[in-house]
Amino acid sequence: MSTSRIRKEVDEALLGFVDRQRPALLTISDDLGPLLSALDALLGGGKRLRPAFCYWGWRAAGGEDSPGIVAAAASLELLQASALVHDDVMDSSDTRRGQPSAHRRFEALHRAQGWPGDAEAFGGGAAILLGDLCLAWSSEMFETCGLDAGPRRRGRAVYDLMRTEVMCGQYLDMLEGTRGRATVETALRVVEYKSAKYTIERPLHLGAVLAGARPDVTAALTGYGLPLGIAFQLRDDVLGVFGDPAETGKPAGDDLREGKRTVLIALTLERATAAQAAAVRRRLGDPALDRPGVDELRTIIEETGGLAACEAMIERYLREAEDSLRAAPVTAEAREALGELAVAATTRST
Repeated sequence: MSTSRIRKEVDEALLGFVDRQRPALLTISDDLGPLLSALDALLGGGKRLRPAFCYWGWRAAGGEDSPGIVAAAASLELLQASALVHDDVMDSSDTRRGQPSAHRRFEALHRAQGWPGDAEAFGGGAAILLGDLCLAWSSEMFETCGLDAGPRRRGRAVYDLMRTEVMCGQYLDMLEGTRGRATVETALRVVEYKSAKYTIERPLHLGAVLAGARPDVTAALTGYGLPLGIAFQLRDDVLGVFGDPAETGKPAGDDLREGKRTVLIALTLERATAAQAAAVRRRLGDPALDRPGVDELRTIIEETGGLAACEAMIERYLREAEDSLRAAPVTAEAREALGELAVAATTRST
C-alpha cells in the first residue's frame, strides 16, 4: 500500500470514529459543539507518521492488509492530538498546524460570548479536557479496531508503555526548561522519550506485535526506529528555529520564545563564547522576542557551529537507522517503505 493510500485510509478511519462519537456528545449538550469543532480542526492536519510506522511495523512482521490494522494505527492520531493539545497549553503556544491552538480557540469563544471570568483560564481548562477526551478515545478506538482479542492484548502492553514514556518525556522536557541548564546528554534523553520512541519506535513495535512478530524483528525495528526517531526530532528542533512559518505553521523562532532547551541549543552553548552564551540565556524564553532578537539568536547558533553540529548528528543517526534497516529480517516491501519514510522524516520542511 502506498504512503498516500495509507494516509487516506487512516483519515477515513479516524474521522469515521469521531463522527460516530459526535451524536453521543451532542445528546449530552449542544454546548459541546465547540469542543468537537476544535478537535475537527486539529485532526484536519498532521503528517500521520505514527500510523504509517505502525502499519509498516505490521507489514514488516508479515501482517496482511486489513481494516483492523488501519483502525488500530489511526488511534495513534487521537493519542497525538491529546499530546499536542496539552503541550500547547504548557508552552502557551498560539498556533498549531497554521491555526489557533485549542486553548486559544476556547479563549476566543469566551471573549466572543462576553462571559464573566478569566478567558485564559477557561481556554486552558477546556483544552486540557479536550486532550483528556482524545486520550480516552485513543484507547476506545484501539480496542474497537476489529482485530482479534489476542493481538489486541499483546498490543495493549506496547500502547501503555508508549503513553507512559511520552508523558515522562514531556515532564523531563518541562523540567529541563525550568532548570535552564540542559546539556546535550539531558536534551537527548528528552528527545528519546518525548519523541523518538513515541513517534517511531513504539508505533513500529505496536504494528509488529499485533502481527505476532518474532523478537528478532522487534529488535531490528528498534535498531532502525530509535536512531531515526532521534534524527526526526533533531530536524524538528532545527525547523523550530530556522523553519519557514508558511510551511511549519508556527511563527518564526517560536521554539526560542518558548525557551525550549533542545539539543540544538545545548550544542550552541557548548561552543559559545561567554558573550554569546550570555546573549542566548538573555533572549531564550522571552515571550516578547521580536524578529531582530530571533535573528540574533539564529546568527549565534550558526556562528558557534551549533547548527552544523546538529546537522551532522542528524546525518549520523540517519545512517545508523539505514544500516540497521538493510540488515533487518523484514519483508522487502516493508524495507523499501521504511527507507522512504526515513528520508521523509529527516529531510522535511514541516
